[in-house]
Amino acid sequence: MANHLDLEEQEQLDQLKHFWNTWGNLISVLLIAIAGSLLAWNGYQYWQNRQANQAAALYEAIEVAARSGDQPRMEQAFADIKAKYANTTQASQAGLALAKALVDAGNLGGAKDALGWVATQSSDEGLKALARLRLASVLMDEKSYPDALQQLSGAVPVEFEGAFADRRGDIYLLQDNRTQAIAEYAKAYKSWEENVEYRRLVQVKLGALGVSPEGAVTVAAGSQGGVK
Repeated sequence: MANHLDLEEQEQLDQLKHFWNTWGNLISVLLIAIAGSLLAWNGYQYWQNRQANQAAALYEAIEVAARSGDQPRMEQAFADIKAKYANTTQASQAGLALAKALVDAGNLGGAKDALGWVATQSSDEGLKALARLRLASVLMDEKSYPDALQQLSGAVPVEFEGAFADRRGDIYLLQDNRTQAIAEYAKAYKSWEENVEYRRLVQVKLGALGVSPEGAVTVAAGSQGGVK
């Protein structure tokens, strides 16, 4: 019986040796590749978290400087975050925060630079759109209407379409282009649900122009349908 068991064990051992001789190198390579991938992924995650944490610290520095009105410190912190962590969400948020503080301080040139950077360099499409919308507002205040409209042209995330149309309406109205202003307000009105407060504001604007929202939407739809 013992000899029989010894023979079975020897046979199993020989099969194992044969299997390892046939597939051992491939298995080793696969294990090394898997281990390397895991190490690379963990390293990347660590790097990303480190980047985000350091960018967050600079963003916090901008907020602190904004509260104290320290404009040079704000601008330096933003320059640092752009140079080192440009691809982080915090960099875009820092640009928006800096721009707001600079607008409040009357530094429209600096605000436009910060917003322009976010609008072109941000990795977040929503933050890009928000920067374009705010930049258009600054340009509108400067009466640079063509430049403002340029910022509001092109595709944007669907949740921003109404706000962009509303702002275009404001600009056209300032240019005494009543017809185009009504058309843009109609687009904005149509894009929002009934319970959205912004929609009621657009309704007031249309009412001030002597147009009902429903009538404006119908006219705008007919106008678009006539374009070939």
